[in-house]
This record gives sequence, C-alpha cells and structure tokens, in this order.
Amino acid sequence: MKFGERIAQIRKEKGFSQEDLAEQLGISRQAIAKWEAGLSYPDVDNLIMLSNIFKISIDRMLKSQEGTCDSFSGNEKKGLPEAAITFLCKAKKECYAGQGAMVASSRPQSYDYRYSDGEYSYYDSYFGGERFAGEEVFYIKEQPVYAMNYCGRTLGDDFSGNFLMEALKLVPEEYPFRGPFVHKNGDYAYHCIVQGDIEWFQGYEEIFLLEKKVYECHFHGGMIK
Repeated sequence: MKFGERIAQIRKEKGFSQEDLAEQLGISRQAIAKWEAGLSYPDVDNLIMLSNIFKISIDRMLKSQEGTCDSFSGNEKKGLPEAAITFLCKAKKECYAGQGAMVASSRPQSYDYRYSDGEYSYYDSYFGGERFAGEEVFYIKEQPVYAMNYCGRTLGDDFSGNFLMEALKLVPEEYPFRGPFVHKNGDYAYHCIVQGDIEWFQGYEEIFLLEKKVYECHFHGGMIK
C-alpha cells in the first residue's frame, strides 16, 4: 500500500473528512487530496502533527498493516546475523552513497563498487544516469546470500544527486535497504516505504522538491538459497 493510500485509510478509520484533517493541520483540503493521490508528500512537521492527530506512531503511519518492516538486529531468523547487517549498512554508506570503493567496470558501461571486510563482501553494479537500473549482492565466505535489484529515474533538472546520497547514507539497520522512512534538508524531502523483511521485500523511494516529485526508484530483493 502506498503512503497516500495509507493516509486516506487511517483518516477514514479515525472518522476525519479531508476538510476536518486540513483544519486540524492548518492547511488546505487540496493539500490533503494531493497527499492521498500521491502527488505530493507532507514535510516532517506535518508528519509529526499527523501522528499526534491520529494518535499512532509515525512508523505505523508509514507502514502498511500487511508489510511492516521488522527489526532485524540480532535476529538470525530474519536471514542475516547482526554483524552482517551492520556490515551491509556500512558498505552501502561507503560505496555509491559515499562515492568510494569504486572498481573497474564488470560489464560495458557499468558503474561498479566493491567493499569487503573479512568474510563479508558487497558488490553494487548499475547502468544509466537519469534512468538507471542495478543490482547489489552480499556475499559471506564468497557465497551469495542476499541481493537487491533497483530501477529508478530523475524527473527534472532540479533533482539533487547529493541529497539522494545524503539520504542513502542514513540507511538504518532496522530495514537495511535504501534510506530512512523520512529525511528532509531544506526544500528537499525523501521518503521510503518498504513491505516485507530481508527474506523477501519490495519498496519504493521518492524525492520531492517542495511539492514537486523530482525522483523515484523501485526496489525489491531477498535472501538467496
């Protein structure tokens, strides 16, 4: 379930009309309608106010009932031990997001990253620029155990690659896929929704400049057996 659909669902469950909610937030009904239609996204302050009005946590508000993001820390039932999750997040921060650990292209016109520490190795390879696709793979003792595919695009010249990398550096160990649920810096806002857990998941991330969407990316993956 997408964020806008989730907000509409909770609003109706709590007995609010769009006009009621807009009045509580001090914004226009049209702004609520845009959120629910997926045409714009509330900033952090409005997310906090929504959480208080609905009397639910921001995490619950952002995650669907069917596809919550469980905490993986120290839970080997989820597929990877705590140390591996910590390494995976560090590798993501050091590679594309940190613009380090770049290696020679593995295929024509590919951009490749590799990061290793002891028995753990992480590879990330993608193609394109304004429209891109790629894959990351995590190895333990040279055996692939986890992979994620992603495909995205920029939607305007005012997209900021630096802001995207800033958000991706904040990848949390609780859901070690892309960036945090919400990140904001100035007029840019990032949000990421994930369904499932590290065994099998899919997700979507967006960046808005004020009310204009300037970037989107779909991703999915899971454990390899």
